[in-house]
Amino acid sequence: MFDSKTTKKSIFAVNPTAISSNGTTAGNVIDLANFNSLTFDVFVGNRTDGTFTPLVQHSDNGTDFIDVADDFLIETEIATAISTANTIKSIGYVGGKRYIKLSIVASVITTGATAGALAILGHPNYSPVV
Repeated sequence: MFDSKTTKKSIFAVNPTAISSNGTTAGNVIDLANFNSLTFDVFVGNRTDGTFTPLVQHSDNGTDFIDVADDFLIETEIATAISTANTIKSIGYVGGKRYIKLSIVASVITTGATAGALAILGHPNYSPVV
């Protein structure tokens, strides 16, 4: 039987936070060492206004990040933008870089929302994942 609990690892890509102005909320660096897939679940909880769009970047060394081309994403960043409360949308990464970072770009904000993102690493080289 397939057990997804021992074959994936979930960590915060963007810690849940109140976003109350236009701008970019930087995410955490995700190291894909020993994993072969990555999905981000981007979420918005309480919301009064604004649009929250993921920005996915990747790097070979964990410091020099560049924007990921749509060819290396499953779903586009624009299609994953959230402008309603209590919503979760997913975007996948299929590029070949080791380090990935997702940030949230907020626009049209007066009071904002609570937002964040979860990184789900899958298809490990070794399992069970602890």
